[in-house]
Amino acid sequence: MNDKQIVRVHDVMKAEFDTVDGMDTVAHALHTMAHVETKTLIVKKRHPDDAIGMVVISDISRQVLAEDRAPERVNIYEIMSKPVLTVEPEMDIRYCARLFARFDLTRAPVVQKGEVIGVVSLTDLVVKGMMPHL
Repeated sequence: MNDKQIVRVHDVMKAEFDTVDGMDTVAHALHTMAHVETKTLIVKKRHPDDAIGMVVISDISRQVLAEDRAPERVNIYEIMSKPVLTVEPEMDIRYCARLFARFDLTRAPVVQKGEVIGVVSLTDLVVKGMMPHL
């Protein structure tokens, strides 16, 4: 019998995250990111049937900075990822890590009943998830 305790996504996720509107500028998003010290922002749904969007610092680096575009002239909807793969809070972190590896992800929104309740990253999975076992 295996007495190993399962570590779930909700055990390691960041419950505090910030959001932006798709119409916000990248300059606004950068200000928000600096204020909350994050690399990920969730893009608000426009309506209940809309998909969840996300913008990460690498999106801004590749699509704005590297292309020499003015952050105050680029809207979030132009560079965000949407729809994004999401994970459930009850998922075993081992399966979450496999999902991240299969789709080359570094982070994902944690969704419960259609609403984002947190964000989980590879760092969260490895550092927070494996610490109790070491």
